[in-house]
Amino acid sequence: MREEIAADTGDSSSEERLYVASQYRLMWLKLKKHKLALVGGSLLFVLYAGALFCEFFSPYDIYERHTAYRYAPPQRGRFFDEGRFQLRPFVYDYTVDTDPVTWRRTYTPDRSVKHPIYFFVRGSEYKMWGLFRANMHFFGTKEGEIFLFGTDSLGRDLFSRILFGSRISLSIGLIGVFMSFLLGLLIGGVSGYFGGKADTLIQRVIEFLRSVPILPLWMALAAALPPDWSPIKVYFGITLILSTIGWTGLARVVRGKLLSLREEDFVMAAKISGAPSSAIIARHLIPSFLTYVIVSLTLAVPRMILAETALSFLGLGMRPPAVSWGVLLSEAQNIHVLGLSPWLLIPSLFIIVTVLAFNFVGDGLRDAADPYSK
Repeated sequence: MREEIAADTGDSSSEERLYVASQYRLMWLKLKKHKLALVGGSLLFVLYAGALFCEFFSPYDIYERHTAYRYAPPQRGRFFDEGRFQLRPFVYDYTVDTDPVTWRRTYTPDRSVKHPIYFFVRGSEYKMWGLFRANMHFFGTKEGEIFLFGTDSLGRDLFSRILFGSRISLSIGLIGVFMSFLLGLLIGGVSGYFGGKADTLIQRVIEFLRSVPILPLWMALAAALPPDWSPIKVYFGITLILSTIGWTGLARVVRGKLLSLREEDFVMAAKISGAPSSAIIARHLIPSFLTYVIVSLTLAVPRMILAETALSFLGLGMRPPAVSWGVLLSEAQNIHVLGLSPWLLIPSLFIIVTVLAFNFVGDGLRDAADPYSK
């Protein structure tokens, strides 16, 4: 790896620094050459920043209803009005027509009424992170309405609900993977280091869990959650279910690495020096392949997000009034509604982008951690 990076730099002083650089420094230098990984990391930064400050970036409260604009299509931000450029963006108002027979509403842009878009405007009050109250929003209109992604069946702003839903959908992946990380390291470490009957028992349990169809198992466990639980209890319940089942793959990776490393000289030296088994695993064995574990975790996060989305879409995960991407997509189950309001599928685009971004970052980390990759 050092020779490849040094050849790219062509500087003798930087080449000398590379030969004394740490493993993580070399990984970072190689990761910077992976363009897709950088793009994926940038997208994840934007998504998680939007989820962290969703109250500020959302123009409306997620439960605020605009009954006059049910199933309103997305409005497009514009800079040109009748061929004239305007520095401040704006949206056109709606003209709403109702069919007297089917009662279907038809929305057309009213080019005679414009609503300028302002930044850092006062709007509906919210409680940031549940700690302090504020009413400053990143953007909005002082008159009229703005629905960048349209509205749902109750006239609620879909853009705001997607931002709030990202907080649950994105965080449940991180929390679930973190819990799987602890279980995988602990159980896989015991299985690979001690071997014997403990290894045999753990592997049989893993094989049993992996032989059970995942989706029916998730559905059965999620259906066991009490229906009267609050959204926060359901959130932690779903996270626990996903992490309890998702540790098997990581445990096998840890076991295989420990089986190949436990007879190395540095492990024997640690045993001779009197180090306990827990210290040998935690201080010597796991750090030697931690980069591969990190890559495995990066690729496991999108699987957790997809699992939560699938359960919520089927009505077995998060339930209203909680908001997640799966809950938002559940409204798009009706083919007739979807045919008339295709913008209800916009949350699926965020899921696709998130999964691709995690995969790009995981591929970049895998290539950077592999000393034989080019």
